Order: sequence, then C-alpha cells, then structure tokens
Amino acid sequence: MALTGPPDGAPVVTPGDLAGCARDAIEALGLLAGDAWRGGALDGAALLGERAAILGLGRHGTISPGGACRLLPTATGWIAINLPRDDDLASLPAWLGEPLRGDPWDFVAERVGRRHAAPLVARARLLGLAAAEAVTPRVRPRPWCRVERCAPPVSRQRHREPLVVDLSSLWAGPLATHLLGLAGARVIKVESVHRPDGARRGAPAFYDLLNAGKESVAVDLRSAADRARLRALIASSDVVVESARPRALAQLGLDARELVASVPGLTWVGITGYGRTGRGANWIAFGDDAAVAAGLATATGIAGGAASPLFCADAVADPLAGMHAAVAALDSWRRGGGLLVDVALRAVVAAALARDPHGRDATVEVRRCCEPGAEPAWDVVAGGRREPVAPPRARPASGVARALGADTEAVLRRLTI
Repeated sequence: MALTGPPDGAPVVTPGDLAGCARDAIEALGLLAGDAWRGGALDGAALLGERAAILGLGRHGTISPGGACRLLPTATGWIAINLPRDDDLASLPAWLGEPLRGDPWDFVAERVGRRHAAPLVARARLLGLAAAEAVTPRVRPRPWCRVERCAPPVSRQRHREPLVVDLSSLWAGPLATHLLGLAGARVIKVESVHRPDGARRGAPAFYDLLNAGKESVAVDLRSAADRARLRALIASSDVVVESARPRALAQLGLDARELVASVPGLTWVGITGYGRTGRGANWIAFGDDAAVAAGLATATGIAGGAASPLFCADAVADPLAGMHAAVAALDSWRRGGGLLVDVALRAVVAAALARDPHGRDATVEVRRCCEPGAEPAWDVVAGGRREPVAPPRARPASGVARALGADTEAVLRRLTI
C-alpha cells in the first residue's frame, strides 16, 4: 500500500490478495523444503517491496515507483508503456512515426493521446517495446502456470540437494533461484560474457540480495564450443530457470521441450510475460506493464476512487512470479521432474487479483494518523482491526555476489564438462 496511490494523497488498499498470495507461496516453499529450509520466518509479503526499500522508491500514481513505466490516456482508453532501456527511447520514432523532439515522455504523451490504444500497443510489441492496455480483470482468470509432462519422473535419493542452473536475469528468475537456494538447492548462475544480467549495473545491494551464494559461470554464446558446454551443464542439472523469450532460446539452439524429454528428471521453468506459447510468447514484458495487462492498474484506480488507472506496488509481477516459480520448481523436483513449467507474469498477477481477502461486503477504511507538522502516516481499518501502512523493507544480503565468471572453470571441472 505504501507504494500504491497518488503521491500527494492516501495510499490505496490494493485489490485482490497480492500479499496473501506471496505469503502462501513462501509457506508452501518452506513446507516442500522441510528440514532443508534456510529461510527462517521469511515474510513473503515483504519480498514484494524489497527493491523499493533499497532504492528508496515511493508511490506516484500513474508513474511506476521505479519511474520507467507510465500510464497514459489514448483516444480509446489507457495504456502502459515501459521505457527502461536506451534502446527503447531509440525506438520511439519508429513506434510513433515522428522524430523524437524534446522530453521523451512529453513527446509520447502528446502523440498517444490522439490515437487508439489497441494499434498503439500492437505496434509497440512488434518493435520490442513493453506495452499493455489497461484492461479490467478477468472474473475467472487462467491458472497461474501451465505444466507439460515431457518425460516420466525419476526416483530421487533422499536428502540430496537439487542442482539448479539459473539462466534468468533481472528480478523474477533470480528471486526464484535465490529462494530455491534457501530451500537447500545448489545454484549456478549462468550469464553471457557479452550480455550479462542487466541487474549487475543496478543497485549492488539489490543484486547481492538476490544473487549472493550462487556460483557464477560465464559463457560466450557466440561460440559453438561454449554453447555445447552450456548444453552439457543443463544436462547435469535437476532444474533450469530461465526468463528468455522462446525465440531467443531457439537462436541458441536450446529447445526446452527436447531437453526435458532427453535429460532424466529435469525440470524446466520458463518465466515470461505472457506465456511460452500463443500470440504473446515473444512479447517483451516487465513487472509493471505485465501487471497492467492483468487488470491490476484498472482495479487499483477503482479501489482508490481515481479517474484513471493507478500503478499498484513496484513491478509487482516480478517478485510475485518469482515466488510462485520457486514453488513450482521445487514441487516438480520432489516429484521426480520431467516437467516443463510455464509461469507468466500476467497470469500470476491475474490469479492473485481474483482472490478477495476482505470479502465483498467488508468495509475497509484508510485513515490518516499523525500529529500536526509530522510526516503523514496511515492506518487501515478492516474487519474490526486497525493496522498501520508499513513502509517497504528489505532483508540484508547474505554476502556479496560472485564476479562474472568467477567459478566457470571450477564448476565445469567439477561436473567433468
């Protein structure tokens, strides 16, 4: 809530049950891990705000807490456009058909306001931009993951730790493998020497939080020999977690379905914006715009009595999907693997949005509680209970993440690759 609502007004009670789903996921992970669990009394809901706590982010209404995504009105409704990369700004003239002039956001806002939402989003996606229409939530959303059995399960030795290969980047995938590490797994983070995880360039405290304790392997994906080593590393693993579009994996010669079918007991978890199959398989998505595509911004605007949709929390689809992906991965491994698990950012948010923690007839109030001249603080009154709106908080990292490729030779030698 502290990250949801207008910057100069009260925080908004978030629709659905994002915090409850996060807590349930962590509880499930701890139960699956059993005696191997090293996460202690980890609060899943707090994980949703860790990046905001580290970066000092706050709520900004129609601007995401991180600032890279904005909700903008068009002639036929609202859209979200996410521009976190330099390449995104370079694509604006191609998207809008005019040379970029002045402030990029003023340029975009003025031009999209005269056009229709659907073709704007469709063209943005063709150009590799992360965009979504602000839709209303589904009453009965699809399941938050899709599971395909590609091979029979194998029997596991009791008390053996799973070996996890982390091919993901940024937030959702690294959080999933971080949580698997807390559940007793050995995690190897694999990156390209030419395009390492972009989060390395961000806040070191956040990168360390998600990646400390993982071994680091770097490969040259332009090299046939290194691509062969990557396949051998995957063949030695129990779980693979990745967040690439299927087209990008195909360019590397990696077919998830074929690998799961050929490597006994392998579990493959793919985290995408809109799922590994169908028309959205290769659409770019980040946590803020994927949540908008699930209907969260529209529902938040209605909950806050606003005339526009509003961003809910900080890129919330990322941590929520990461927690759920970890549960799916560990459950599959315990059952013997052989599964291809498809976790979509939009689907996870839609499932959380469909849960109602208060009940349809419950009265929920947000009340200001501060002394004159003091910083405003807020309480929520619901079901006869009064609770403060807590600021985002983050755990300390368990250590410093390994330098890029620091463990490459040692890992390949240990696995006889």
